[in-house]
Amino acid sequence: MGPVRLEAITWERLGDLLAERLLDLKPDDGSPWPRIAFDGAPAARPGELAHRVSEALRIRGRSSLVVGTEGFLRPASLRLEYGHQDVEAYYDGWFDTSALWREVFGPLEAGGNGRVLPDLWDPATDRATRSSSVQLPPGGLLLLHGPLLLRHWFPFDLSVHVLLSPGALRRRTPEAEHWTLPAFERYENEVDPGATADVLVRADDPRRPAWNG
Repeated sequence: MGPVRLEAITWERLGDLLAERLLDLKPDDGSPWPRIAFDGAPAARPGELAHRVSEALRIRGRSSLVVGTEGFLRPASLRLEYGHQDVEAYYDGWFDTSALWREVFGPLEAGGNGRVLPDLWDPATDRATRSSSVQLPPGGLLLLHGPLLLRHWFPFDLSVHVLLSPGALRRRTPEAEHWTLPAFERYENEVDPGATADVLVRADDPRRPAWNG
């Protein structure tokens, strides 16, 4: 990734500015539901930013639905087929991308019904969640957060990548999850999410991010 001019900001202001940007976002494929990615390693907490933006949208009178990919993990028998710390499995097969296409993105295509399944699998019980679908009204926004999102060709209308430097990523990742760090190094090398995303947020300082909006 080449040099990017970043502006320091507060998390509150960042949520407001992103919400303002999303108000006028129109999908190129004719769908009435804009689809937004909040991409980042778990330690970068992209879900917190997604929820912050959702609240800022609510105040502005726009509906949104926050969905986390942790609710679309594959069953343990598949995730852990090659062991509990297999980096290749984490990178390529940890999340049920087919279910995300079917239950989240499919209903939001042009001509879809807007009924999105917010989660499918509970990793704690290793069972289906049996959650009910949520009706997203026309103009409502999908805010999907999780790691490694920008390598799957999901039809995002805008993408936000929450970046941590390698040192910050290691410090803020629980030691029991350090085995996943090579997957994020590979992601950086193969996808370059900081350059691929429409908006880059650098979150090394948890109190004051910087962004390129």
